[in-house]
Amino acid sequence: MIESITEWLTIHADHAPLFVFGLLLITGFSFPISEDILVIGTGVLAGTVLPEKTVHLFLAICIGACLSDWIAYWIGRKLGPKLANMRMFRRTFSPDRQAVVQRFFQRYGFLTLFIGRLIPFGVRNTIFMAAGAGRMHFGRFILSDGIATMVFSTTIFFLAFRCGEQYDRLHVFVSSIGYVVGFGLVASGLAWYVWSRVAAEQTGDSQLKS
Repeated sequence: MIESITEWLTIHADHAPLFVFGLLLITGFSFPISEDILVIGTGVLAGTVLPEKTVHLFLAICIGACLSDWIAYWIGRKLGPKLANMRMFRRTFSPDRQAVVQRFFQRYGFLTLFIGRLIPFGVRNTIFMAAGAGRMHFGRFILSDGIATMVFSTTIFFLAFRCGEQYDRLHVFVSSIGYVVGFGLVASGLAWYVWSRVAAEQTGDSQLKS
């Protein structure tokens, strides 16, 4: 799928930033599109076949990722507990996940958004929806999520961009994507491990209190 998207972006270079921006917005509705792979692929694309579009692609990634998070936040704020009964969000916003995330927010605040930004597989959107459902002040959410998004998107995008610069344009994904994907998997794995450990401690504390 990513290769098809990359080929399309290469052919339609003038529209590539808008296409990337649109895909990121869709992720805010919990559609099964990997934001991580999209950021990596866009960075490699900018570093190889579309260097003249680097600024536009980077802005599309940053703005699109932020607005995607805002969409998830407002979905949580407007629908709240109803999300658990909706087929589209049932898995992403299960009661168990929501309870764990709310405890994270109470104890760790900003760090919940920062660490959660690294975790794929639906956890990311769960955190944003829970922030909305918990009536977190939108201004505070924008600030916290904006910092986390800029750190994440900038790091991944330019790491992918630098990897792409080192290889011939004819071998964009074949020769360079493995390193970047490996980095993303390691980072996501570490973030998932930290999340799981703290979640287990939170669950244990709750059981002891009850």
